[in-house]
Formats: sequence, structure tokens, C-alpha cells
Amino acid sequence: MKFASAIGGLLALSISLLPVAAFAQDSGAVGSTGSPLPDQPYTLIYPQAMVTGGDQLGGPVTINHSEMPLQCILAVIPVEDTEWTADGALSSLDAASVAEGWSDTLPGFTLGTSLVTNYQSGPALQYEGTSAGSDTAPATTLVHTETVATGNGYTLDCLYPTEVATNARPIVDAIIANFSTQQDADPITAFP
Repeated sequence: MKFASAIGGLLALSISLLPVAAFAQDSGAVGSTGSPLPDQPYTLIYPQAMVTGGDQLGGPVTINHSEMPLQCILAVIPVEDTEWTADGALSSLDAASVAEGWSDTLPGFTLGTSLVTNYQSGPALQYEGTSAGSDTAPATTLVHTETVATGNGYTLDCLYPTEVATNARPIVDAIIANFSTQQDADPITAFP
């Protein structure tokens, strides 16, 4: 199964327009959202400083940090590939195709680390990469995760300017660890 980076244009544009600022966060305070559709279950758990968006039933859900340039987008799509596994996806990952797929959205995108990570509901493919940056947009880091469960493909893409990685990356890692392809999951990892 291959997931397209179709949402990436909106993501990168939004990130490039956000100012880089210092932030304070009430650690431990969380928000969450779940699927309104019973055939596309999920629980997305995030720090309370993030605000949800996405107004189309069954469409992508966007969360934006209110105090720093960090954005994550969750998309759920029906899939037919019931044999998909995170290990299989990692072993067949085509680095050149991934870089090319993101280059329109993130000019000069270079693929970095690829691995199998864990959502709270099970394994997921994860890869990350960075864009080159320009006069109009900062160098941006993308952390992409994907999995298949109950006939659905789940992608969770988080982007932030690379210069705020020290603050943003621990939050992204906690969002990924807390994500579940099941409805009504509880947090299992604290947010920084």
C-alpha cells in the first residue's frame, strides 16, 4: 500500500506562515478526538495546547499547536491490502519515490531515518525527512507514520520548522505513541 502526500501542500504552507516563538505548555493536560464514523475508528491524543480543525465528516483531522509552529494531520482511508504490515512496508520503502513524492510540497526534501515504531494500538511505519528551506519558507521537518487496521489506512503526518525540533519533536513522539486505531483509547504516554 502506498499513501500519497496529497495533504502535504496545505501542511507545508501552514507551517511556513507560522511565526517561530518560544512557548510554555501545561504538561499533562491533554485533549483528544475520535472518529465520528464507526467504520473508521481512531483516537488522536495531543497536548491541550493544540487545537483541532477539519470540518468534513470523515475527512482529515488537523491539530495545530497554539504557541509554536507544529501541525499534525491524520487521514483515514479505506484500503483493500489486508496483507500490509509495517515491517513489510519498511523493507519495500523506496527512498527515491518518497523523496520525490514530498518534493513538491517540501522543496529539496531529503529522506532521513525510516523504522517501525509503535502506536498504542500496534506497529506503524515511520519515516522522517527535511526540506532544504528557502527565503520564503524555513527548513521543515516531516515525521510521517502509517498503518493499516480494520480495513483502513491511517496516516499521521507532523511538520515543524527544523529550528524548533528541540521543543517540537518530543511532542510529536508522544502524539505518535498515544495514537490508536481503536475508538476511546486513553493516553499511555505523558506529553512533555
